[in-house]
Amino acid sequence: MKRTQRSIGQLVYEVRALVVGAWSVHVMHHHGRWLQRGRSGPGHAVPEAGPGTPIALAAMTRAWILPILLVLCGVALATGLTSSGDPGTAVSVLLVSVLLAGVNSPLIFPRSISAPEAQRRSAADGRPVVFWRPGCAFCIRLRVRLGRGARQAHWVNIWRDPDGAATVRAANDGDETVPTVVVAGRPHTNPDPAWVREQLSRSA
Repeated sequence: MKRTQRSIGQLVYEVRALVVGAWSVHVMHHHGRWLQRGRSGPGHAVPEAGPGTPIALAAMTRAWILPILLVLCGVALATGLTSSGDPGTAVSVLLVSVLLAGVNSPLIFPRSISAPEAQRRSAADGRPVVFWRPGCAFCIRLRVRLGRGARQAHWVNIWRDPDGAATVRAANDGDETVPTVVVAGRPHTNPDPAWVREQLSRSA
């Protein structure tokens, strides 16, 4: 039984690795296209990302691809295990896949606002601005480590906000590296969560 549990655990790990690998290729593909749009030069205005616009809809679609794939993989594994007469393990695998999907979804992050609005609020209250995107492991790490204090910061999803993406590129030599945390107008790329938590406590 222990051997079976270990093999199932290894299978879940390998499936998740494949899904995340495919997701990374998908992100890099769209990242290149986004950079081309962002560097189109004078006379090529970047469209707004309000609700219902193509950018907003595309960002929403991309944000949910990984969670959906994780759930589908979990359902497939659970179905196979149930057919093999192991419903207990099937339930465990399904629960783990749903948990992973939730952690990798936008649901765990505070509501995002536009970069100009975040910068305006930060200038008024001194709180950090966190630029992030769905599916980013380091963004998830920062969000989890901040705990309830995460809601004190101003979060900007760069996939939904062209101004936010441009701010991140300007701070990272043209790369959209996240999380990028701006404190008092100074950007910090992938800072230690403990340091961000300290900045939040100072501005409270």
